[in-house]
Amino acid sequence: MKEKGSSMEQVDRYIRFDWAIKRLLRQKANFGVLEGFLTVFLGEEVKIIEILESESNQQTADDKFNRVDIKAKNDKNEIIIIEVQNTRELYYLERILYGVAKAITEHISLGERYYEVKKIYSISILYFDIGKGDDYLYHGQNNFIGVHTNDRLEVTTKEKDALVHKLPAEIFPEYFLIRVNEFNKVAVTPLEEWVEYLKTGCIRPDTKAPGLKEAREKLVYYNMSKAERQAYDEHLSAIMIQNDVLDGAKLEGRMEGRMEGRMEGRAEGRAEGRAEGRAEGLAEGRMEVARNMKKLGVPVEIIMQSTGLSEKDIE
Repeated sequence: MKEKGSSMEQVDRYIRFDWAIKRLLRQKANFGVLEGFLTVFLGEEVKIIEILESESNQQTADDKFNRVDIKAKNDKNEIIIIEVQNTRELYYLERILYGVAKAITEHISLGERYYEVKKIYSISILYFDIGKGDDYLYHGQNNFIGVHTNDRLEVTTKEKDALVHKLPAEIFPEYFLIRVNEFNKVAVTPLEEWVEYLKTGCIRPDTKAPGLKEAREKLVYYNMSKAERQAYDEHLSAIMIQNDVLDGAKLEGRMEGRMEGRMEGRAEGRAEGRAEGRAEGLAEGRMEVARNMKKLGVPVEIIMQSTGLSEKDIE
């Protein structure tokens, strides 16, 4: 490998993770990369037993930039869904939920008891802005918390003449959202190194992060055949074009939304950009109405009722 300067520099060009998942990481010889990724993000060592196919593992033209996913099974017989989203879909949260529910039902046969349901981990790698939030990694799982006592519910069941205590989080799915574009720091930990690779494609030569050393050996761009490189370059171009189209739509939608928000306090969404513009324009419209009412000496309570703004916002 050609390297120069400090150990932080690298010359080799590495394949993006979404392409690697679709084309390379399904091969048993490359499981080390995927196992390292899962070990880092789940916080426990993961050994993949097999890759499970699903309907959404398609490689059609209309799917080439929107998403790609992979289902794996670890040594505890739990199912892990890894999903990459390159461009925003309006209902991506609903689709994540659908994917988890489908995985549960796919892997329990008719006539089996409910205790055969597998624990699911859903990891979504998002290459777009999903809204407010300062972190680049979010984790959610199901817990039942006492409304008055604030304690966690622990369920006791009888299995094989023994009492077994389970927390709902041991059964219900867990969700990880990786907001790649929100990562803006020097990578120090294995987790940070992985997110840096997801964002930039860079892997430091001296990496000790699980899976990344294997990625440096297996995911080198110039190790692909000429035909594979051409298909990969077309994939990147498709993503860039799609994002340019979306960015243009968002800008247009925001401008329309602001105008309509000021004039009407609402807007009729047109695709994603229009929807974002509507929200932005609606907020600006409400603020402008509140400012005018305040200038006229209208009581704060009336302004709050009329605009839906809080007292703090009005102040």
